[in-house]
Amino acid sequence: MFYRDGACVPKPSAVPADGLSGLKQNWRKDLTTGLLVSLIALPLCLGIAMASGFPAFGGLVTAIVGGIVVGPLCGSRLSIKGPAAGLIAVSLASVEALGAGDSFAGYRYTLAVLVAAALLQMVFATLRFGRFGDFFPASVVHGMLAAIGIIIFSKQVHPLLGVKAIARDPIPLLLEIPHSLVKMNPEVALVGITSVIIVVFAGKFLGQLAKYFPGPLLAVVSGMGFCLFFDFAHPHQYTWYSDAYSVDDKFLVDLPSNFVAGITFPDFAKLFSLQSLEFVLMFALIGSIESLLTVKAVDTIDPYKRHSSLNRDLGAVGFGNLLTAMLGGLPMISEVVRSYANVTYGAKTRWSNFFHGACLLLYAVVLADVIHLVPVAALSGVLCVTGFRLASPKHFKECRRVGLDQFIVFSGTVLATLLTDLLLGVFIGVLLQYLACLVMGAPLRSLASRVKPGIADGNGEICIKMPANCFFGNVISFKSALQRASDMPLRLDFSETVLVDHSFMREVRAVECAASQESRSFATPGLERLAPVSSHYEAARSLRCKSAHMGELARP
Repeated sequence: MFYRDGACVPKPSAVPADGLSGLKQNWRKDLTTGLLVSLIALPLCLGIAMASGFPAFGGLVTAIVGGIVVGPLCGSRLSIKGPAAGLIAVSLASVEALGAGDSFAGYRYTLAVLVAAALLQMVFATLRFGRFGDFFPASVVHGMLAAIGIIIFSKQVHPLLGVKAIARDPIPLLLEIPHSLVKMNPEVALVGITSVIIVVFAGKFLGQLAKYFPGPLLAVVSGMGFCLFFDFAHPHQYTWYSDAYSVDDKFLVDLPSNFVAGITFPDFAKLFSLQSLEFVLMFALIGSIESLLTVKAVDTIDPYKRHSSLNRDLGAVGFGNLLTAMLGGLPMISEVVRSYANVTYGAKTRWSNFFHGACLLLYAVVLADVIHLVPVAALSGVLCVTGFRLASPKHFKECRRVGLDQFIVFSGTVLATLLTDLLLGVFIGVLLQYLACLVMGAPLRSLASRVKPGIADGNGEICIKMPANCFFGNVISFKSALQRASDMPLRLDFSETVLVDHSFMREVRAVECAASQESRSFATPGLERLAPVSSHYEAARSLRCKSAHMGELARP
């Protein structure tokens, strides 16, 4: 049994073999799953690359290396490695800042930055920093992803309409949308809007068939049909309500027909500039955090309850990023949408990731001329939906349901990221969570506290004395203490605790569920003293809070 979406789910008994034995045992299922995931990955790889200021070829390179090379090496069995929407904002900012108007030069300088970031990720793995994925507060991570969604939407809505935006920053880009609607290219906009409609409604109309014909792929096929109908490949003008518009192949994906010809090497001339070093840190930290969080999330939905080696996975991703950067590819992480699809399609082992990469290699070599017929607007439509889903109002609503403290941290992270950058936005979000802990009664000196290993009593029960402030900063030490108490009766003593924040409560609830399903004794004496800030099952609890929500906690 294990914890998933607030519920405990039974674990199947027969765990698939790993390595070559797993390949021999499950190759049919993993091949089928890899093929299906590659159909989702193809349009996303192309769209993410172009949105990042990279050639479309760069997105395919990353997914190919992530599958064929990194797949068999990584520490996660079911996550899919490849380019992700979460790094679009950093990649595009790097290309624009380092290129100073020359996009190709900025692209090559960014590749050099990615080489350095990849080496830094490998250092992180060597120093066993994988566990620090648990340090960041849940609402800060969700706020970062929501901000990324807004950034993606603000940048992609304009090419969806066939208009080149004037502004560069997210908020001015959003304010520029009415101007782009007035100046839109009707034929191009028709492609983009149709793409959005297909992605949004494909699953509802196709039902189970959507597994074999995913929305993004249908949007791309539809766009190719429009390309042929409107003859985008040949420059020409047309008239719409007495206004003249032009279309040509600049509205199409630019993909080299020769795979080797698409390889681009880094330019290290600006690597040691202050600006480049800032981007090195951003790529290494944000890429590592997002990748680790995805691996942890995929572990929770693995039907075989397998635990990934976070440090091994981080090292493998770093090695993959080193290879892709040397070949002209995008930064690689464990990607959440494709990983979730990989699990739901029934993947058994890490070989599904390998087959997904092999299928993409086949597409790049055999179907390059066909892929060139894909309109950029169709990919922009796919990414606009992705961005909206990342920043959906339901995420703001859910965060408010957890508690006002988390809503402030979440919204503050979003706003700070939009006004500054991802790294500073995350830093401000963490600072807001620290301040929230202090406001809710945590003693200042307790912010440096950690959870110490438990002590076994005469009955074989492990008792862990919880510190005064149980917050996101000591989740790492809490998990370390739990490892020493695995499979034993457990008591978490909160008798001297004054605050348990949301991130820590999530861990406590997961432990509670696991103990319940394993029929282990589990108790939390003293926790009942602390009043929750809302009726949410994982809401923060504090001595300072009023007890209006006591007795009405709802499981998610």
